[in-house]
Amino acid sequence: MTRPDGDADSVEPEVAPADEEETFDRTIDEGRQRLGRSWLQLIATGMLGGLDIGVGVLTFLLVKHLTGDPLLSALAFSIGFIALTMAKSELFTENFLVPVAAVVAKEATAGALARLWGTTLVTNLAAGWFIAALLMLAFPDLRRTAAETAADYANLGTTWQSFALAVVGGMLVTLMTHLQHSTDSDGLRLVPAVVIGFTLSVGHVNHAIVATIFCFAALVSGASFGYVDVVDMLWLAILGNAVGGLGLVTVLRLMQVPHKVAEARNDTRPAPQPR
Repeated sequence: MTRPDGDADSVEPEVAPADEEETFDRTIDEGRQRLGRSWLQLIATGMLGGLDIGVGVLTFLLVKHLTGDPLLSALAFSIGFIALTMAKSELFTENFLVPVAAVVAKEATAGALARLWGTTLVTNLAAGWFIAALLMLAFPDLRRTAAETAADYANLGTTWQSFALAVVGGMLVTLMTHLQHSTDSDGLRLVPAVVIGFTLSVGHVNHAIVATIFCFAALVSGASFGYVDVVDMLWLAILGNAVGGLGLVTVLRLMQVPHKVAEARNDTRPAPQPR
């Protein structure tokens, strides 16, 4: 957009989008905090993220087992995303917007981002396997329901449909992250958590962590597929989630406030180093 003086090369808008600017500032502030965490904080936050989704898996399986209703069970699954939001834990895919924006703004380094991504992914999966095994031990009646649910993910294989569902999954979760940073109200932040959690579940969207935890539950129960099949599903889900989150949300959201991005990048303060 050009300025009133006709300078077409400027990124400063004629009318500053105040809401987008405030969201950008919140995003950068939290991104700086996430990327500056100690190793212990990173590991604990990632583990809690996997456990919180495990709560959603439990409520989904219980409601599905008792009612057989896909809509009610999908709504029950959203409890996992409510827990993520209220408890300030994180999923790997929730880090496609907030910390990336901080790195683009030169508030942190690419190395810190890689550290965050890798640690969160591994700890999400480790905690997810643990909670899946615990749930199947505690609720043996849910094993058949777990196997049937996981088959919807595992049977996708490495197909274009599986990749497309993963792109949608990354887009949805990153959109949820953006919406939650557009307000200071904890109550309003629950709305996208419920909506996105419900949509991921009812649509069997290929989300790397959610789908893998369901598959872990089935594997513990003696599923017809194996860990190799889950790994095949997982790498494609990670790739698709990244494309959807980074390409369809993060890049475009940053393009909404190019003047703020330029202003942040021109700030000469050194990026904080992780502890």
